[in-house]
Amino acid sequence: MVEIIDNSGNVTVHGVFNWILLLTIFSIITVIGNYIGYKHPMTDSLIGIGILSLITLAGVWMERYLPLNISSILYISVIGIALAFPGMPTSEFVSYYVSKIELLSIVTVFLAYVGIGMGKSWNEFKALGPRAVIITMLVIASTYFGAAIVAHIVLVMTGVPV
Repeated sequence: MVEIIDNSGNVTVHGVFNWILLLTIFSIITVIGNYIGYKHPMTDSLIGIGILSLITLAGVWMERYLPLNISSILYISVIGIALAFPGMPTSEFVSYYVSKIELLSIVTVFLAYVGIGMGKSWNEFKALGPRAVIITMLVIASTYFGAAIVAHIVLVMTGVPV
């Protein structure tokens, strides 16, 4: 994981830049996957993923800056809920654009990132050899198809037309 603090516990410009770079790369790949896989317009997807990225940055910053010992996940969740809560002035805007981002397009990119991160670096990942790359791709594809099958079954059981 990219750190945004130095050894003294202070937020660093370099650390924030790393987080922004990581979220930008993640966002671009997610938007492309969202467009190819789900046919959502790229502009709507870019706005939606931008909103999610800003919420993420705010949550990570709050975890590091506020004196409370609370995980960034909680901050991110509360910010997201507050922005999309019915009756809030931001509700319609946030809900519309974030709904244009499919969960599976985010999860696919996240799983790829985690798979690479497990190797600690690209060089270590490449050193694992072609069999590891094939296994990684099979695991990601199996996860995707397994999730799609479970989602289809649940949708059929709940009466949603598919």
